[in-house]
Amino acid sequence: MILIDGKQTSQDIRNEIAEEVKTITSKGGKTPHLAAVLVGNNGASITYVNAKIRDCEEVGFKSSLVKLSETISEKELLEEVDRLNSDDDIDGFIVQLPLPKHINEQKVLMAIDPEKDVDGFHPTNLGKMALNLPSYVPATPMGIMDLLDRYNIETGGKHCVVVGRSHIVGLPASILMGRNHYPGNATVTLCHSRTTNLKEILKSADIIIAALGKPDFITGDMVKEGVVIIDVGTTRVVDKSKKSGHRLVGDVEFKTVSPKASYITPVPGGVGPMTRVSLLKNTLLAVRHKL
Repeated sequence: MILIDGKQTSQDIRNEIAEEVKTITSKGGKTPHLAAVLVGNNGASITYVNAKIRDCEEVGFKSSLVKLSETISEKELLEEVDRLNSDDDIDGFIVQLPLPKHINEQKVLMAIDPEKDVDGFHPTNLGKMALNLPSYVPATPMGIMDLLDRYNIETGGKHCVVVGRSHIVGLPASILMGRNHYPGNATVTLCHSRTTNLKEILKSADIIIAALGKPDFITGDMVKEGVVIIDVGTTRVVDKSKKSGHRLVGDVEFKTVSPKASYITPVPGGVGPMTRVSLLKNTLLAVRHKL
């Protein structure tokens, strides 16, 4: 069993990005600028956005944080999005989710200029991705593809089972794995809450991408020997032995599945770091478009 190290892989990519930024700026090119909009005081969102800012500093990007009140109106937030769309110095920006319940998330995401949508959530980018056209790929699926690529995991002709159909992870990952490209060329089955015979489907899988948000849902008796496991799940469960009082758990029961796996991502330290670095990759892509 080979443990897929997302921390080290993401560090390798950050180093590569930093070198490219140095090359661009040394020739008089623009310093990449990533902005993040944070609405309210969600602890997990604040932690995640702060990590993104640190990532920007490490690779030589400029970063901006737009902090807005929990009580901001949808109209005011849309005005802020429009301002960022019009700011020529900002190459890409994200609106950190979740948003307060009185704001329509889809309406806000639709308002982002597709050319600056480095999260890859706008229908224009998702549509281009589905058609295998140049686009911003959603960060987590991009990170998954990078892990498969950098570990030279064979995907062509393999049966890939994606569990979870969210537009953020599961659906785009299933499209990417089925494209005529490496990583890709897999035969893909997309499973979800209405799927029957899930255990039988999983047992036939050469590659499993688990993104359903249910801790330890996939167990050792549900997979075959030699399976490749990409575990996207991150659920906080109570653990009084930890200083924080909790621990992060994936969708795959690591203890029973890892002995059967040929490759497996840990939680934490697997897909998570790759999601963050993919945001940097998309921002750099936005700058390349202007060169």
